Amino acid sequence: MADIRYLVAAAVALIVATPAAAGPPFLTDDPEPTDFRHWEIYAPLFEVDGRGAEYGGAVGAEINYGALHDLQLTVGLPLAFAHERAGYTSGRGDLELSVKYRFYHDDEHAVSIAAFPGTTLPTGARSLSARRVTALLPIWGQKNVGAWSVFGGGGYALNPGAGNRNYWTGGIAVTRTLSSHLLLGLEAQRQGADRRGGRASTIIGMGGIVQLSRTLRILGSCGPSISDGGGHAAFHAFVAGGLTF
Repeated sequence: MADIRYLVAAAVALIVATPAAAGPPFLTDDPEPTDFRHWEIYAPLFEVDGRGAEYGGAVGAEINYGALHDLQLTVGLPLAFAHERAGYTSGRGDLELSVKYRFYHDDEHAVSIAAFPGTTLPTGARSLSARRVTALLPIWGQKNVGAWSVFGGGGYALNPGAGNRNYWTGGIAVTRTLSSHLLLGLEAQRQGADRRGGRASTIIGMGGIVQLSRTLRILGSCGPSISDGGGHAAFHAFVAGGLTF
């Protein structure tokens, strides 16, 4: 279960202003920051991953603010939970902080690149916390062609602690805007082993965004996670409501 909690703690989020952009509900992020002096909030948020009777995740809120042009600040406020065969545990999760800086943007060719370093602070309940400061240092890029968008990238995760190891992670996603109210997409993500003796995994997912109004939307995604060496596939799922103003 430790690897599940670290993955949840390391996740950072982006809400989109219209279905033309992405990020959440996908695990793969994009380089588009929140507009200057605007807020993007999604709550309630629900995310879970695991295998069989062993799973964990968070319920909470993510808050994004466009502090400067091409600069976004993100704060995650989760209530974490974990279910094992021995029982169910819930409590305060680790605080998530990140900064997205888009350092390249070409309007003519619809290409963007951004750095999105993030960290988690061990503020959570003892059994639900990484109990260490963790970090993810990724670069994300995106190319838009009409209604289609391809985005992806990855980076290095710092995962200290007894039995843990740092690892590389990355992914790619393809989305299509079907209408002004609907976006659908597919993604594939690869993560290295996050603990000694662990295995790397590949996550496949499909997701979508339903735009209810100019400011309100619903986001969701789900799919399997397959570890190297076989075994039963795990799962992941994400659902959230989004608000932009």
